[in-house]
Amino acid sequence: MKWIYGILGILFAVPSAISQTNPLVAKDSSAQQQWVMREYERMSPEERIGQLFMVMASSQPEAESAESSRVGDLISEYKPGGIIFSRGTPETQLRLTNAFQAASEIPLLIAMDAEWGLAMRLDSTFAFPWNTTLGAVQDTSLIEDIGYQIGTHTRRMGVHLNFAPVVDINTNPENPIIGNRSFGEDPQRVSRQATNLMLGMQRAGVLCTAKHFPGHGDTSVDSHKALPQLPFGRQRLDSIELEPFRELIAAGLSTVMVAHLDVPALTGVPGQPTSLSRRMLRDVLRGELGFQGLICTDALNMKGVTGYEAGQNAALAAFLAGNDLLLMPEDLGRDHQVLLEAYRSGRISEARLSRSVKKILMAKYKAGLYQSRPAEPQGLYEELNTPGNDLLYEKAMEEAITVLKNRADIIGIKNLENKKIAYVKFGDADHRPFLDQLRLYAPIDEVSAKDIGTLNRKLRDYNLVIVGMHQSNESPYKKHALTEKEIFWLEEISRQRTSNSILTVFARPYILSDILSFESLDGLVMAYQNSPIAQQTAAELLFGAFPAKGRLPVTAHPSFPQGSGETTAALQRLGYSVPE
Repeated sequence: MKWIYGILGILFAVPSAISQTNPLVAKDSSAQQQWVMREYERMSPEERIGQLFMVMASSQPEAESAESSRVGDLISEYKPGGIIFSRGTPETQLRLTNAFQAASEIPLLIAMDAEWGLAMRLDSTFAFPWNTTLGAVQDTSLIEDIGYQIGTHTRRMGVHLNFAPVVDINTNPENPIIGNRSFGEDPQRVSRQATNLMLGMQRAGVLCTAKHFPGHGDTSVDSHKALPQLPFGRQRLDSIELEPFRELIAAGLSTVMVAHLDVPALTGVPGQPTSLSRRMLRDVLRGELGFQGLICTDALNMKGVTGYEAGQNAALAAFLAGNDLLLMPEDLGRDHQVLLEAYRSGRISEARLSRSVKKILMAKYKAGLYQSRPAEPQGLYEELNTPGNDLLYEKAMEEAITVLKNRADIIGIKNLENKKIAYVKFGDADHRPFLDQLRLYAPIDEVSAKDIGTLNRKLRDYNLVIVGMHQSNESPYKKHALTEKEIFWLEEISRQRTSNSILTVFARPYILSDILSFESLDGLVMAYQNSPIAQQTAAELLFGAFPAKGRLPVTAHPSFPQGSGETTAALQRLGYSVPE
C-alpha cells in the first residue's frame, strides 16, 4: 500500500512558501491596520457593541426561511460581529452564509464547532477520526495533514473560525462532555497533537480556538448543565491543565475559549465561573501565559454561567472580565442594551471597547474578510467528500490502532491452512465491514447462540475465535460499555482450551475498565471507533498487512500502563492518587 501514501503526499503537499506567508501568523501589516481603523471609525457605539456578540444560527433545511428572517433581523438591528452555525446541511448553510454576509454592512466572522470536521455539525460531510483516536498516532505530520483538510473544508463553507482544537487533558473516565474529544491524558502528547492540528488548519487559512480554558478534562459535570469544579492547587494546574494552552500560544494560537468552571486556585473566588474572572483572564491568560489574541467565552446560555449570581448580566460580567467575543447570548437585545448602557455610563471605557473591537476586526482581516466573496455552491458535495479524505482516514487508523496483547504473536495471523476461524459479535452496532474484510483473507464463520453453553459447543470446532466489540460511531459523547452478559461470555470464550482468542474493540478505550482480567485472552486490539474504515483497517492488521504503531492515549485499565505517560507520574509526585 506504499503507493497510496505516495499519492497522499501529492494530494496534501503544500509549498513551504504558503506556510511562510500565512496571513494568520504573519505580523500585522499596515494594510491591516488601515482597514481596521477605517472600519472602526465608521461604526457607531451601538455597532461597536454589536461586534462583540456572535449569535447561533441553524442550517436545517426546514428552518431555513425562519432562520433567514430571525438572524436577518438581528443583523439589521444589532450588527453582531459573527454567526455560529449549528446543525444542518452544507447547502443550506452556504445559502444562509451568503445571505447574512450580504445583509451585514460589516463582514461577519463565521464560526463552527468542527473538531473532527464539518460532520460534527453538518450531514453529508466528512468525519475525520476523533481526537482520542488521533491521540494514539505517533506520526504528528499526519495530524497536521488532517488539520489541513478540516481547514480546507471549513474555508470551502465560508467558515473563518473553528472552535478547535480541544486541548483538555482527559484524566477523568467519568467526564460526560469531553471524553473522545480529548487527545488523551498526557499533557505533552495533547500539546503535540493539538499544535499539529492547529498548524494544519492555519495552513488552510482558518482561525483556531484552543478550548476549554483552563481545562475541562478532569470534571464529572457537564458545564452545559451546571458549574463543574476543579479543586486543584496551582502546581497541579500548571503541570497538567495549563500546559497545552501554553504550548499552543507559543505556536501562534489565534483564539482561546474560556470555559465556565469553578477553579478557585486561579480565580481566587470560590464559585465564580472562570469565564467571569478578571484575575483569570488578565493575570493568568494574558499576564502569565502571554496570550494576546482573541478571548471568547463558551456559550453564555449554558447553566455553568447563567446560574452564577442572581441579578448579574453574564454578558456584561464576561466583557468586564476581559473576554473579547461573547458567544451565544441568552437574549441579544437585552445584553446589547446592558453593555451599551454600561458604555454610556462610563463603566465600559472607550479604550476597553476599542481594544476588543479592533482585535475582532484584525481577526476578520487575517481571515480574509476585507475582500469577502460569496461562497460558490457548485461542486460543494464533491469537494467536501473526496477519495483523498478516505485515504487519509485509513492512514490515520493504520497509525492509531493499538495492539495491547499479542501472546505468541497470534496477531499477524499465519498458517492459514491450519486455521479454522470463527467470528463472534459483541455490541449493538454494525459489524459487516470488519467481517467482510476478514473474509478477504480466510474463510470466517460467524457464530452466534442464545446462551453461552450452546455458543461454547459451537466454538469447539474452531481453533481461533475473533471477537469484535462494536459500539456506536455516531457521536464521541456516547459512553460505551460492555454488558454483564458480554463480560461473562468473553471470559468463557477466552478460557476454551481448544482455541485461541482475539478481542478487537471498536469503542472508546475506557470500555476496557469493564473487564476484570485479560489473562485468558491471547490477543487484544484497540481500534477506537466503529467506522467502516476503522473496521476494515483492523481486519488488515489482524492478518499482518501492516505493523501496529498506536499507543494507548489514556490509562483505560491497570493492565495497560503505557497509556499513563507522564501524567500519572506527575499526579503522583504532587500527591494525588491515581485510580486503578
